[in-house]
Amino acid sequence: MTDGQESHWSRHLSAGGSAAEVDLSAGGTLPAVWLDRWSADPQRAVVWDAHDGWVTGAQLAARAQDVAERLASAGIGAGDRVLISGPSSSRLVAAHAALLAAGAVVVPLNGAYRAEEVRGVVADCRPAAALVEGVGEPGEWAEWIAEAGPAVQVTDFDAMELAEGDGSSAPTQRDHGVQASERRPDEPALIGYTSGTTGRPKGAVLSHANLLASVRALELAWHWTPDDVLVLALPLFHMHGLGVGLHGTLTVGARAVLQPTFEPDAVFDAIREHQATMFFGVPTMYSRLVASPRAAELSALRLCVSGSAPMPAELHDAVREASGQHVIERYGMTETVMLVSNPHDEPRRAGTVGFPLPGVEVRLDAEEILVRGPNVFSGYWERPAENAASFSDGWFRTGDLGQWDDGYLRIVGRAKELIICGGFNVYPREVEEVIASHPDVAECAVGGEPDPEWGEVVVAYVVAERDFAEDELKDFVGEHLAFYKRPRRTYRIDALPRNALGKVQRQMLGRQAKP
Repeated sequence: MTDGQESHWSRHLSAGGSAAEVDLSAGGTLPAVWLDRWSADPQRAVVWDAHDGWVTGAQLAARAQDVAERLASAGIGAGDRVLISGPSSSRLVAAHAALLAAGAVVVPLNGAYRAEEVRGVVADCRPAAALVEGVGEPGEWAEWIAEAGPAVQVTDFDAMELAEGDGSSAPTQRDHGVQASERRPDEPALIGYTSGTTGRPKGAVLSHANLLASVRALELAWHWTPDDVLVLALPLFHMHGLGVGLHGTLTVGARAVLQPTFEPDAVFDAIREHQATMFFGVPTMYSRLVASPRAAELSALRLCVSGSAPMPAELHDAVREASGQHVIERYGMTETVMLVSNPHDEPRRAGTVGFPLPGVEVRLDAEEILVRGPNVFSGYWERPAENAASFSDGWFRTGDLGQWDDGYLRIVGRAKELIICGGFNVYPREVEEVIASHPDVAECAVGGEPDPEWGEVVVAYVVAERDFAEDELKDFVGEHLAFYKRPRRTYRIDALPRNALGKVQRQMLGRQAKP
C-alpha cells in the first residue's frame, strides 16, 4: 500500500470500520451471490422494466435456468465466449447471470455497432454464440457475425419468458442447472472491449474476482444497501451501467429500475413512482436533467453519481443549485471497473474524482496514473505485447494523467492527449474549463496541431451560435492561463463528436473543423 493510501481508504468506510476488516471477495463470485439472494428471498422484487414491471428473484432464477439449458443443449460451456447485446431488460439481466454462472465469458456489445465493428469483435474473440435482441435492422447482426465467424450460433431472448406460477418459491442453484458454486474467482468472466479512441479496440479480460472486488468496494464507499432503488438509464453494454449499476444492485440485494433509453421525464417519473434513492449518469445526462423544469425532483435521491467523462465544475454547481444534490464524481476504466471516488460523508470536491476505493492503490509516475488491486484486470485478450507495455512491476498504467489535490485525485488528461508546446506541458482539460466559461461558448474541446516553431500549438473546437474573431479566445484564455496554453486557432463546429457514453472522440475533431 502506498504512503497515505490507508487514510484515503478509511474515508470510504463506515464509522468504526477499518481497512483490515474489509473482505472484497465475500461471496466468491457475482453469480453465486445473486443466485443465493434470489433463492433466499424469492418473492423480493429485483429489477423493473416497462415490459414486465417488477420481476422477482424467483422469476430471474427461472429465466436463468432457461438460458442455461439452451446453452448446454448447444454445447456451450465454461470458457466459451458469448456475445450479448440488447436494450436494458429483465431478460438481458437473466441471460447475463446465466452466462456468468455457467462459466461462459460474457462479451457485451453496443447495439449501435455497425458491420465493421461487429465483425472486428467476432474475429478477435471468436465467440461460440451470440444472444442479441433489438440491435440494428432485423438480420443485420446475424449476417455480420456469420461473415466473421460462420460457426457462431446466433439467437435472441424470445424463449426467456416469465416462468409459469406465482413465483412464490425458487429452486436452488443446482436445481436450476446453474452451477455458480463451481466457478472459481480467478476464472475469466467478461471481456470488455475498450472504446478504441486510437487503433483497433482491445478486449480487457476481467475475472469473477475482479468484478466482485469492485462492487464490494462501492458497497462500502457509497453505503449501498438493500433499501436502495437505482434508476438505471445507462446502457448495459458498458462498464458504468453493467459493471457498476447492475452488478452493484444485484450484489447488495437492492433494486433497479431499468430504462431502455435516457429521457429526462422518464427518469423523473421513475424517481417519483418507485421512490428511487440513487441515479447514475454521465455529464451529458446531468446537463439535460438540470435543464428540465423538473430538475428540483432530483432532491428526492440520496445519491447522484457521475462518471465516464469529466464533469465540469459549472455543471456540478448547476445541479446543486437546482436540486441541492452534490454529485459524486468517480473514476474507473473498462480494465479496472471502479478505482477512485469522491467520499460519501466528507466534502465532494468538484473537478476531482476523490480518493482510492477500498483495496485500490494509486500512484503517479511522471503524472501518469498507475493502479493495482483485486479489481484490476490481468490483461488484454491475446495481446501479449500490449500487456507487457501496460504493466510495470504489477502496476497497470492507465494512460491517464493526474495530480493530487490535498488527497483528492484530479484527472488532468490522457497521456496521448498531452500537448507539448515549446517544451511546456498543456493539459486539454485545463484550457477547456476556461473556454467553457466564455458566455458565448456552449461546448468546447481542445487539441494540438503540429507547428514548426513550437512543436505543437493549442487549438480550440467550439460549439457556439456565433463566429469568433481570430484572437478572441486566445486573448480570453490568456487572461487566465500562461501564454503557451492559449489557443492559436479556433474552429467552430456544429457538435462535439461523442461516443455512446458521452466521451469526446478527439481523433474526430479535426474532421469537423471549419476555420
